[in-house]
Amino acid sequence: MKRLYIAGSGGMLGDAFYKFTKNKFISRFTDKVKTSEWIDELDFRNYDNYFNDVKDFKPDIIFHIGAYTDLEFCENNKEDTFLTNTISVEYAVKISNIYSIPLVFISTAGIFDGNQESYDDWDKPSPLGYYAKSKYAAEQYIQNNSNQYLICRAGWMMGGGPNKDKKFVNKIIKQINNGVEDINVVDDKLGTPTYTHDFVSNTFKILESEKLGLYNLVCEGNTSRYEVAKEIIKILNLENKITINQVKSDFFKKEYFAPRPRSENLINLKLNILSLNIMRDWKTCLNEYLKNEF
Repeated sequence: MKRLYIAGSGGMLGDAFYKFTKNKFISRFTDKVKTSEWIDELDFRNYDNYFNDVKDFKPDIIFHIGAYTDLEFCENNKEDTFLTNTISVEYAVKISNIYSIPLVFISTAGIFDGNQESYDDWDKPSPLGYYAKSKYAAEQYIQNNSNQYLICRAGWMMGGGPNKDKKFVNKIIKQINNGVEDINVVDDKLGTPTYTHDFVSNTFKILESEKLGLYNLVCEGNTSRYEVAKEIIKILNLENKITINQVKSDFFKKEYFAPRPRSENLINLKLNILSLNIMRDWKTCLNEYLKNEF
């Protein structure tokens, strides 16, 4: 049975990795804060601690999935952002090379500037804010220095349920649960939702194929924040009780001041070429997510 080391696993994606791997592999889940009983505390930003923990566990693969993803936090904390999102990845590359094992890294659709309608795996990134710059810098370092790597670019993540989902879907759910009947949602931001469970399943399909490299890895179908919110209301049968109001990004400019691309639409071109795409439509995944985890 293969041994997996999954660093930075305290969030929504770590939850999906845990559920997928718990009966199939021998896994060690670590993060700087113990958010679940199956996670051990370890700060991967400390190279010696990271190296020694991997050395003791002797994994077959390292998954480096932790990062700061709050764009406003990243804009206000540049040094911490690059330490966490970039330098720690350099550590992971060094460690995986020492032990001659693959490194799996999670990147983001946010590394593009949004000037195109959509982006395939070979389009050139042009990151805007510190979050995007830190993730793209990590991508570049891996591609230039790692001996065996898989980079998977996610879109608008959804998963983890009410306790671990800090993203858009749960923000809408929280407003509904708080009795808000008129919800303002931007209609000028485009992207591809990415269900954590599909993302993890497809990651392992790529690993099994041994066709490593860089991949876009998102649910099928492009959409907008507004359309996602409308779909949530529809699935929950609240169309007669909740109104979703269309607003522009400037409406939230004080709260969400970090630069964001207009379009984060990704196309799973490489997955399709290699017949490795098992990502489902985003509406199907959203329906499953809301019914199973809320």
